[in-house]
Formats: sequence, C-alpha cells, structure tokens
Amino acid sequence: MGLISPFFILLTICFTSSIQKKSSNLLEPLLRVKMQELNFPAYKFRFKSSENKVSIFDRIRKKFIILTPEEWVRQHTVQYLIEEKKYPESLINVEKLVKVNDLNKRYDIIIYKPNGDIHLIVECKSHKVKITQEVFDQIARYNLALNAEYLMITNGMDHYYCQMNYKEKQYSFLKDIPSYK
Repeated sequence: MGLISPFFILLTICFTSSIQKKSSNLLEPLLRVKMQELNFPAYKFRFKSSENKVSIFDRIRKKFIILTPEEWVRQHTVQYLIEEKKYPESLINVEKLVKVNDLNKRYDIIIYKPNGDIHLIVECKSHKVKITQEVFDQIARYNLALNAEYLMITNGMDHYYCQMNYKEKQYSFLKDIPSYK
C-alpha cells in the first residue's frame, strides 16, 4: 500500500428524478460528505442517503451502515482483506459481541480459519484516532477471549500487524498480514 496524502475526498450522493431519467443522464446532487483519503488502495463502494445521513453498504453484513469515520476505515479494511489478501467473504465476520472479563465488547473484524479457529482480529479506529498503547491493550484484551493467530490495528493511515506465538508466549510485528492460503 502506497502512502496517500491526507487529502479529503468528496462523496456526492445523487438521485434521479423521473424527468431526468426521461431527458438525460444527469444526476442531481442530494448530499455531499467529505471523507478522509486513507492509506489503502482505492475501492468502489455503494452509498445511500436517508434523512440527511449517508450510509455505506457493508458487503459482509449485507446491509447499509451509517457512514462514520471509523466505518469508512472498517469498510476499506474489509475490501483490502478480500481484494488484496484474497480472504473469502464467508470467513469474515464484522462487528459482533465478544465477552471479555464478563463484559460485552464488540470487535471490528474477525477472519476465521476454515476449521472455525480465529485467524485474525482487526481493530479499526477513525483516521482521527492516534494508535496508542491503549489501542494495543484493547485488541490484546479481545484476544484473551479469542486466541487469534494474527492481530491487525488500523486507523486507515497507519497499520500494525502482529503474529502471536502462544507456545513461547511472545508476539512479533510483521510488515503486512499474510494472504489467504
């Protein structure tokens, strides 16, 4: 992934009126939303607008989700894992509850192995959130319950990857997450 300058992109949500459909291919802007360009390849997304809120289609959950800066990062991460790393959609789970120390928490993305074990946990943050020790601690707490082989943390601009070694009780940072085998 090449570094992308921190410019914003402008999403324009449009609709067509029945007159426009008959007379031309012009679309009338309905709502404009400014979103941060991220350090991911460019992907195409589906959007819709309702009650002055923009939603983005989540291909894993098969529904539209309100577009927030964190959701923008989450959807780019899902696309990256599917398109670049070739993980099958059927092995990916997005935003589900996990019990950590008797508390209900919600992880961002999990990728399962075909046998049902957890291969990867991903923690997504808004591009506005700095990746700190607190974020690493958060994913580590989730991993106490989930025992993933790999961990990924991203705010869309910075990405961190770890491989766990449970036998040695160690972890190591990686340059990238491995592709699906």
